[in-house]
Amino acid sequence: MVQDKKKKLKPKEKNFLNKYNIKWVIAISMGTFIMAIVFSIISESIMRNVEITVAFITLLVIVFIGVTFDAIGIAVAAANEKPFHAMAANSIPEGKYGSRLVRNASPVSNFCNDVIGDICGIISGAAGTIIVLKLVNIYGFSQGTVLSIVFSSFIAALTVGGKAFGKEIALKNSREIVFYTAKVVMLLDMKLGINVIPEMKRKKK
Repeated sequence: MVQDKKKKLKPKEKNFLNKYNIKWVIAISMGTFIMAIVFSIISESIMRNVEITVAFITLLVIVFIGVTFDAIGIAVAAANEKPFHAMAANSIPEGKYGSRLVRNASPVSNFCNDVIGDICGIISGAAGTIIVLKLVNIYGFSQGTVLSIVFSSFIAALTVGGKAFGKEIALKNSREIVFYTAKVVMLLDMKLGINVIPEMKRKKK
């Protein structure tokens, strides 16, 4: 009797692992670790060799990228797949890619919101530190610690405020955002041969 119960539990355990896609979790964690190191090294080496104005503009671009990807992740999670099926049926190529994005909402949202968002957060923090050091060295600010705290708070407020604004736009315009994201994914696939979102077959119930 005990052995029979154990055998019955095994399929459930397997379904549990499949449900949460452990392979994806491990792959995205390792990928994020490597990407964070690479982009941090590149951004710091670049930021140290540019003027304060260029460094500040670069910082704003990094924050904007994080906000944009966050909005894409929210839009993909909120969008309905049916309109994109209709587009695909009417031979609109973006429909097929839009459907893939929505069908893969969990990994796509995870990549856009968490991976890109966290990497942009790390890079923007490093960029802010470099800008503060430049201000202290060039203009001789005596209160470097206070300046660092103020600048870090400014970056945090800009990021959180931007993401809050982006979420509102994403929830109200999810279909349009997914459509234009599908255009980019389609161009990557057709022009460069980079298949970002592989087509997934529906599982039979």
